[in-house]
Amino acid sequence: MPPSELLALGELTVRGQVREASNAVLYCTVEYDGHSAPCVYKPVAGERPLWDFPDGTLAQREVAAYEISEATGWGLVPPTVLRDGPYGQGMCQLWIEVEVAPDGADGDGSTDGDGEGSGEIGGAELLALVEGDEPGPGWKAIGYAEVGEGRTALLVHADDVRLRRLAVLDAVINNGDRKGGHLLPAAGGRLYAIDHGVTFNADDKLRTLLWGWAGEPLPDDVLEVLRRLADQLADGGALCARLAELITGAEIEALRARVATLLRTGKHPEPSGQWPAIPWPPV
Repeated sequence: MPPSELLALGELTVRGQVREASNAVLYCTVEYDGHSAPCVYKPVAGERPLWDFPDGTLAQREVAAYEISEATGWGLVPPTVLRDGPYGQGMCQLWIEVEVAPDGADGDGSTDGDGEGSGEIGGAELLALVEGDEPGPGWKAIGYAEVGEGRTALLVHADDVRLRRLAVLDAVINNGDRKGGHLLPAAGGRLYAIDHGVTFNADDKLRTLLWGWAGEPLPDDVLEVLRRLADQLADGGALCARLAELITGAEIEALRARVATLLRTGKHPEPSGQWPAIPWPPV
């Protein structure tokens, strides 16, 4: 059974709560027709109001992010649906088990790095803190971070094709909160990303740790994906109709404009300077 069908039709049973989350996040199991899976359920009733997003819309934005991820073919967002549950309508998403790399092992698509003073934070081997001013082979610099006792270290992310695609996806959906803890390396070399409630704002809200490619040319395969996505976002298309159920018309127009800008410039976006570029806390 496809995961999305199981999530949409199955009976939800709450097993616990993820207490460190800013909004209500419930760990559940979903069961239907002999199939079962762990999942996350975020009821709209448990959403904390935000000054720059309409109340009660974060669950829909999570589903819209999944729809865009699927349209790219990259499969970076776990299967996600909007459905009723024990505490009302909310987002239901397949639970992803994180595969932690052995000490010293490399992530898929990245190289060793210099290893000096490095420490894995968030996203397993995808993020690190390193001594000095250079990221080292296989890494991209993000910026400096306080590490205590008046010391700073360079925060870096892996030069990894999966992260690069995610950086593009975040630019497309205007992700205002891409933190290290939202990166989930999974079995088989897969990378998933979660927590997409603050996305699709009509104003520029891009805040992310994945600035390592800022200003660099987009790869040819990424440009081809963006061209296909632009076609799918045209009026009358199935994707556009689905998004119209989840976000506003103005937000769809802004989404189209972001895709068009990426295609016109052919480059990864750079921080605008009008909005904090990195979320806080970063992990």
